[in-house]
Amino acid sequence: MAVEENSVTWACVDGNEAAARVAHACSEVIAIYPITPASTMGEHADAWSTKGRLNLWGSVPEVVEMQSEAGAAGALHGAILKGALGTTFTSSQGLLLMLPNMYKIAGELTPCVIHVAARTLATHALSIFGDHSDVMSARMTGWAMLSSSSVQEAQDLALVSHAATLRARVPFLHFFDGFRTSHEINKISVVDEATMKAMLPDEIVLDYRQRGLTPDAPTLRGTAQNPDVFFQAREASNSYHDAVPGIVQKTMDEFAELTGRQYNLVDYHGAPDAERIIVIMGSGAGAVRETVDTLVARGEKVGYITVRLYRPFPVEAFLAAIPASVKHIAVLDRCKEPGSPAEPLHLDVSTALMDNVMFNGGVMFNGGVKFNGGGALPTVIGGRYGLSSKEFTPRMVAGVFIELGRDNPKRRFTVGIVDDVTHLSLDPDPDFDVPHTAVTAVFFGLGSDGTVGANKNSIKIIGDGTDQYVQGYFVLDSK
Repeated sequence: MAVEENSVTWACVDGNEAAARVAHACSEVIAIYPITPASTMGEHADAWSTKGRLNLWGSVPEVVEMQSEAGAAGALHGAILKGALGTTFTSSQGLLLMLPNMYKIAGELTPCVIHVAARTLATHALSIFGDHSDVMSARMTGWAMLSSSSVQEAQDLALVSHAATLRARVPFLHFFDGFRTSHEINKISVVDEATMKAMLPDEIVLDYRQRGLTPDAPTLRGTAQNPDVFFQAREASNSYHDAVPGIVQKTMDEFAELTGRQYNLVDYHGAPDAERIIVIMGSGAGAVRETVDTLVARGEKVGYITVRLYRPFPVEAFLAAIPASVKHIAVLDRCKEPGSPAEPLHLDVSTALMDNVMFNGGVMFNGGVKFNGGGALPTVIGGRYGLSSKEFTPRMVAGVFIELGRDNPKRRFTVGIVDDVTHLSLDPDPDFDVPHTAVTAVFFGLGSDGTVGANKNSIKIIGDGTDQYVQGYFVLDSK
């Protein structure tokens, strides 16, 4: 149910429904296969098409369920080569089954969007809960990767993805955290059909369609190549990927003009003269923001950067977002890459900083300003958090800022566990609390006893029937 207030339409939805609404409206072919916690995106799309809901161009999207995620990716590949607008939804092992087709789709510069409810990959054990191990396994495919950190962003950046992929000719992987965002109910401002149409004008759709395979204008795709030409052809796509950050930012700016909600490739929040900052991606940014606001109000010089466009990594935008006063940076990754000197986001941040130092005369610039007044490189440490939906709280964030302030901080660390084996874990700050005025409640229930359903209904009644903002998060246990 959507409620209109002062020309703004509000709805209480979870992250999966928020993303699926946009995907259904912007697509003609939707290939699906269920996997937790992404299944409801496909279920919504299937139900809407069964009821005859139209997309932006007045047709009912064709939803087809395949025999596996590999089949869904293959069906998507075939549809978009013909010039149909396509999408799919997946997570975890399902995304891994899509990787072979993803390499082909990106190599052929064919626009489409995969929406991922990011989830743990099975390693020593299977887990249905959320982290970034699945999407990080796709970072070499050539797909642009855009991260949402809330239910509102899951809707808004889904639209940015569908618009930007047509402009860039690079496929997009739009992801948000499994359960923490995919199943969280929140009151969001709904993007209307007029806004979506404005973001996907006819000319970019027609330009895409004209590149579709047809016997009337034969072209060759998907060849086998020998060593004499493969390398050259692989490098020939560089200019398309180099253009993606600018295209995404322009698309975000257009979205802001239409809705008033401004997003950037990376966003900084905190003290303008911060000396300690955290870099993070995904839903954990909410806990970091609350912590930063509380610490800044106490006079501490801290801040944080949210990374939204992860691939191609927006080096220039990232460097420009760092306050010139920064001395210490902690990069938080929601995944584990055994054997690597650092986790993926940490490596990207370190490379961006080091390259800029080495190739700018040995000094660090931020908008022409030297870091620390003299060009010293900030110290960069990295940690893991939130694997398999492990709790990540403001007290843990405060613990990271305490570690950043030490003379000899841990170069590598974990947050949220007690590591009595390799002793990497940081202690949370037990005395830290974030002040709040919201009414909160915790309900406990057994499986199938109606507790979750009743609370979902209550939240939606409050959100739809009053001017209050609501948030409902359901901690599900696989036992």
